[in-house]
Amino acid sequence: MSWMEDTGPADVEVVVTEQPDSRIAVTGSTGQVGGRVARLLAESEVPLRLLVRDPARAPQLPDAEVAQAAYGEKASLLNALDGVDTLLLVSASESADRVSLHKATVDAAVAAGVRRIVYTSFVGAAPGATFTFARDHWHTEEHIRASGVEYTFLRDNIYLDFIPNMVGEDGVIRGPAGDGRVAAVARDDVADVAARVLVESSHSGMTYDLTGPSAFTLAEAAAELSSAWGRPVRYQAETLDEAYRSRESFGAPAWEVAGWVTTYAAIASGELSDVSSAVEDITGHPPIGLSEYLSRSLTEA
Repeated sequence: MSWMEDTGPADVEVVVTEQPDSRIAVTGSTGQVGGRVARLLAESEVPLRLLVRDPARAPQLPDAEVAQAAYGEKASLLNALDGVDTLLLVSASESADRVSLHKATVDAAVAAGVRRIVYTSFVGAAPGATFTFARDHWHTEEHIRASGVEYTFLRDNIYLDFIPNMVGEDGVIRGPAGDGRVAAVARDDVADVAARVLVESSHSGMTYDLTGPSAFTLAEAAAELSSAWGRPVRYQAETLDEAYRSRESFGAPAWEVAGWVTTYAAIASGELSDVSSAVEDITGHPPIGLSEYLSRSLTEA
């Protein structure tokens, strides 16, 4: 299961203060982050084009164009991006060839005349990042920089929305995270930031770490979940060997298992612990914390 998985819609309001001169294209609009951003832009009457693999699954948004195109498909992307000034490139689902798909999509965008790419990356993106999928994001960022287009990188922490899904059926969170802390960020906050960045030219050339208001250990997360759910939840630390063995039982490919395990290892190393003010700086409101997120979830359930 992906820590940065992107699948379904949300309720947050964005006020657009600067209308773009030409159309914005959004990838991943059938997913969680892309869908949120598309809806926010549509509500603010921003000229919008949704890039989707299956037009039948595209969200029904007022005045939004729909174009069929998938990551890496040059011909369809050239057509879909014709007349687009700014592209929101929501990172593709994890796969063995994700970097090559990203690169091909960037190349097609440049060839189509896109002038700026806003890319959803990951905090600590680097060639030697502990979290193996963060390395994919670094390679994509480097390719975008080299392409010559304007860019803005949104380096998201782990999604706060995913924390409850870490709990097993027995009420235990297991992983080799030790006492490390994670400044997880809500998808709503990521989408709010993205919607504003897409229509405000002042963000070109910027890289923003998007985090929640504080960093917590998984033991602290378990305590918050216990309080919110009214039933015991606890964290059980694993060694790296234990984590690899338990996740290999799912039969996933080695690169995917490594991604799952090294997410916890990145928490343990402290690479996901830094707290940023970027969400509040850009949106004007503080980011959602774990307690607030859980309270909202129970209210909406």
